[in-house]
Amino acid sequence: MKFAETFDLIGCKNPFQISQQKMPALSPTDSEDQDHMKLLMFNTHEFWFRTFKNNLNENSDENIENTVENSLVIFIHIEENDADKKERMVKKARDNITWLAKKTGRNKVVLHSFAHLSDSKSESNDAHEIFLALQQALLDRGLDTTMTPFGYLNEFKIQVLGDSLAKVWKSL
Repeated sequence: MKFAETFDLIGCKNPFQISQQKMPALSPTDSEDQDHMKLLMFNTHEFWFRTFKNNLNENSDENIENTVENSLVIFIHIEENDADKKERMVKKARDNITWLAKKTGRNKVVLHSFAHLSDSKSESNDAHEIFLALQQALLDRGLDTTMTPFGYLNEFKIQVLGDSLAKVWKSL
């Protein structure tokens, strides 16, 4: 099959027309459905972190440092509407993380709150509850699961494997 024939199959005689085609606008209902938990998952050789500052309580800073080797590191963003569907969000996140753990052969998971993957942010108490529930759900599945200190800004180093499953993005 020739290059031009490939584009003809998708209803486009000229391959340069694709960039000119307009995408349908999202309706308000569609955009509301976009508010949900985000997972940025890494298959790592090593993940090191050190607490920098407690972002939730300025009077309570602890110096915590840890290194976890050969694990999945999951950067998680909990959105504003996720608290209303906590059980569903925890189940979907657990299933996605468990799937990746099986595919990569990892049994260690590090959960890290990363509120930079969307403009919509949940209340910190709601996010913390979801994190704790997700940690327990993963432990119940037999995965050795830890969390970085919740509410802290952290320094970190991460050494990620090179294959395609070493970097996975999921919007639940």
